[in-house]
Amino acid sequence: MSMKEPAQAPRIEPRWPVALAILAVILLLALLPERVRFFPAWFPYVFGIAFIVPMAAVGLTAGKAWWLRVERTILLLLIVVTGVGTLANLAYLINAMVRRSAEIGGVQLLTSSIAVWVTNLIMFSLLYWQIDCGGPEARANNAGTKPDWLFPQEGAPEDAPPDWRPTLVDYLFLGFSTATGFSTTDVIPVTSRAKMLMMLESTISLVTIVVVASRAINILGS
Repeated sequence: MSMKEPAQAPRIEPRWPVALAILAVILLLALLPERVRFFPAWFPYVFGIAFIVPMAAVGLTAGKAWWLRVERTILLLLIVVTGVGTLANLAYLINAMVRRSAEIGGVQLLTSSIAVWVTNLIMFSLLYWQIDCGGPEARANNAGTKPDWLFPQEGAPEDAPPDWRPTLVDYLFLGFSTATGFSTTDVIPVTSRAKMLMMLESTISLVTIVVVASRAINILGS
């Protein structure tokens, strides 16, 4: 009679890059105190704690299914809240430029545009990381659904490391390319939701750079 082999523990993607990305946003917002903001000053800290706590629990419990669900729910909820807040902050900035242009200085506009742009980049990158193929653990354990994006390593597996899977760094590059070039470089969106999300990120980035940042540079240069 053969003995039953022990079940292999599921692979868990490290969460420390995600925590670093979140802490980078919080640090940036803390270093830009003169920005025009829609949310109160304490919001980024509550936001960061709400993100990091379930991620730490996922690492400490070796990826328990319950904590993975909690992490995904909180992450998606906070991304939605932050996305709405980013749009509201951008609208608030444009309204301040139009109605209170004499009260808003170039430094305030520049720091505000930097905060909006970086927050937009990080939030969309985290969203891409969380939804593609069903999430990071689904990708790591080959249990994912249809991919939203095709990476070049997937089209040329002989040139990629064995068992290569996209991680947060790959989605940060995707988000950065979308926010700066308003298009992808080597990553191909293959689903409608991927294309719509990239269009939304590009639009927010374009408005931030063209309207707010350019106005700030114009004021500082005059």
